[in-house]
This record gives sequence, C-alpha cells and structure tokens, in this order.
Amino acid sequence: MAGFRIPLVVRSYELDALGHVNHAVYHQYAEVARMSGFSAAGCDWDGLMDERIAAALLSTTVNFRRELRGGEHIEVTCRVKFGTGKSFNVDSMIIKADGTVAAEVYCIVGLLDLDARKLVTDPRGMLESRGFDPAKLA
Repeated sequence: MAGFRIPLVVRSYELDALGHVNHAVYHQYAEVARMSGFSAAGCDWDGLMDERIAAALLSTTVNFRRELRGGEHIEVTCRVKFGTGKSFNVDSMIIKADGTVAAEVYCIVGLLDLDARKLVTDPRGMLESRGFDPAKLA
C-alpha cells in the first residue's frame, strides 16, 4: 500500500490479559497515522480549528489479521480517497516487521463546521485550498 507510513513500537501497557495488543489500541495506531499523515501532507489542524472546522470520524472498521505482541516494531500506513460527497475514506494498514498485515483499519471521515454542526460540502477542496496535498496520501 502506498501513501504515508509511520513506524511505531508496541508498548507493554497496550497489551491485554492475553498478552497481545488490546483491540482499542489498533484504533489509536490508525489515529496516529491519520494525524501524522495529514500533517505531512500539509494539513494545518490548528488552522482549521481556528476557522471552526474539525475532522469528524463517522465510521471505523478494523479487520484483525495477526496478533501483535509487546516490543514488536510495526508500520502504520495512511491513505486517503476522496469522492464527490461530504465524506472521504482514510485507510490504514498495520504491518509487522516481516511484512505481515496485522490489521486493516477503514475509516470514513468528514470535516465538521463547528458552528453550523454540519459537514462541509467539499472537504477535499477545503483542505487543498489550505495547503493540503492529497497526492502525498494516495
């Protein structure tokens, strides 16, 4: 999978009673990749907040493929796909050091106008007009 990649190490406090990564932590790994990836592509989250615009996670699905254990080195990807609507897809793969996919995380995201409490009609256009380069997350 192309797009942005960030290396992470599984920490002991992220493990559950079975000794592998707790299910909720996979969501956190994907969030780290989303925030870092969007920043690397020129998204100014603070600037959007100053304009009263925020990212809103509308849906997330995780497919667990292989367990992760403490101390493992992983990479988490971030890839964005825009369509024509008010929402867009942000997908992440959590990949073990040997190249095995540990999990797939599929998200639907929108940009929320915090005053109107409605999604922005053209999220891609809004992001691009503020310096975001979606090609860096393709």
